[in-house]
Amino acid sequence: MQYYIAKPVSMSYDEAIETVTARLADEGFGVLTEIDVKETLKKKIDVDFHKYKILGACNPQLAHKALSAEDKVGVLLPCNVIVQEREDGQVEVAAMDPVAAMESIANPALTELASEVRTRLERVMAGL
Repeated sequence: MQYYIAKPVSMSYDEAIETVTARLADEGFGVLTEIDVKETLKKKIDVDFHKYKILGACNPQLAHKALSAEDKVGVLLPCNVIVQEREDGQVEVAAMDPVAAMESIANPALTELASEVRTRLERVMAGL
């Protein structure tokens, strides 16, 4: 099973970050964390890397349901979404597939929630 949902977009890197953040909000997700991988790798190990940002997205209501169903599920939260600019200049947005992430947990309540989250993330991607 593929562990992500990805889509190339026809916008700049900065526009993609702004747009995906807005689309996530439309689906009830806030961005809790932003990790600038390019900046971090340069600062920590002096490596040049392409533009790559990890957005930690969370829908509080769905996260609460998941944590209530399985208290260790927090190791798989929040839902990470990446925006990266490839070497050819193409910008791509990718999100984790929560169904794939929850597959290893034998909890039907989480399977149902993961499907709902996937549907919301698919709508985010479709809106880009």
